[in-house]
Amino acid sequence: MKISILYFSQTGNTQRMADIVKTGMETVPNVEVRMFPLDAVDDDFLNESKAVIFGTPTYFANTCWQLKKWFDESHNYNLGGKLGAVFATANGLQGGFHTALSTVIDHLITKGMLVYSSGTGCGRPYIHLGAVAVKGHYEQGESLCYIFGQRIAQKASELFGE
Repeated sequence: MKISILYFSQTGNTQRMADIVKTGMETVPNVEVRMFPLDAVDDDFLNESKAVIFGTPTYFANTCWQLKKWFDESHNYNLGGKLGAVFATANGLQGGFHTALSTVIDHLITKGMLVYSSGTGCGRPYIHLGAVAVKGHYEQGESLCYIFGQRIAQKASELFGE
């Protein structure tokens, strides 16, 4: 089963977390995961993916404009019915990552995706809207991103595995 991770990363922090999400996903059997910066998406792989995870840095208490533009112009992709999830990076605890996550989740719902984060259903650590890595606390964020990746891949396998 194919899973895509799409992200934008200006400084490398969001890409770093995408790598960790991918590593967590790869612990689940029969999963093929590929990462794509927004400007280099493999159209065929994305369209064949059963789950798509989006990574965004937090800018001015919201998602980056590059991801918003991608959603606005993503007419080539049928995201409907795929499992969707989101993670974010932020420079501070009060940086607005909740708004960034919620904004992307709104886009996922608008595209017809099935949204999943693992919430409280998988126990601690709780990942309510999506995983977050905050500057100065990246070690904790890395751990959350790894677990987040595992949980998303497990749910995708449960829903779409053969």
